[in-house]
Amino acid sequence: MNYCYRVRRLLPNLFSGLLFWVILMNASHGLGEPVILAFGDSLTAGFMVDAKDSYPARLQRLLDGKGYHYKVINAGVSGDTTAGGVRRIDWVLQHEPEIVIVELGANDGLRGLPIDEMRKNLGLIIEACQKKGAKVLLAGMEITPNLGAEYSREFKESFTLLAEQYNVPLIPFFLENVAARPELTRADGIHPLAKGYAIATQTVFKYLESMLKK
Repeated sequence: MNYCYRVRRLLPNLFSGLLFWVILMNASHGLGEPVILAFGDSLTAGFMVDAKDSYPARLQRLLDGKGYHYKVINAGVSGDTTAGGVRRIDWVLQHEPEIVIVELGANDGLRGLPIDEMRKNLGLIIEACQKKGAKVLLAGMEITPNLGAEYSREFKESFTLLAEQYNVPLIPFFLENVAARPELTRADGIHPLAKGYAIATQTVFKYLESMLKK
């Protein structure tokens, strides 16, 4: 009887303590830095460069140096297509990002996949982000005309059309001043070397800065 009485006396205190920790954990979560999610393929993942040289890592250092308090998460997967992006977007949105930089489509173009499907997939990704309240920065891509001038033109125009449709800012070409420059890319003319990523990071920041807050 004495044991049961002591337990009944302790229960309110245990409940109060548990409630305090729940409130504290929620408050701590709310005090965290807002997240910028770098969502893309190998160009985001940092193919064949040190992790510190990838554009998300460089962007983190650039933001820190300029006094912007954000946490940049690298959600790049080498070889990913826009269809792969659709399959995993809901999972990575668990990070509750404030901004998502969507860099996908290059692998669709390299494989000659239907442009309508690519555009549809990118639209679904943008919609998923906006549904979660995240702002989207869309990174445009270009491809060489080996699949035909019309395919290349429609591919490039798709990003502009999507930016207009969803009212999101657009980086016209993610690899501006980098692609096809042998001193800045690997032999394929696409994947940046470390110094190529330095330029790509500045390109991203140029269009990202207006979306940031201090």
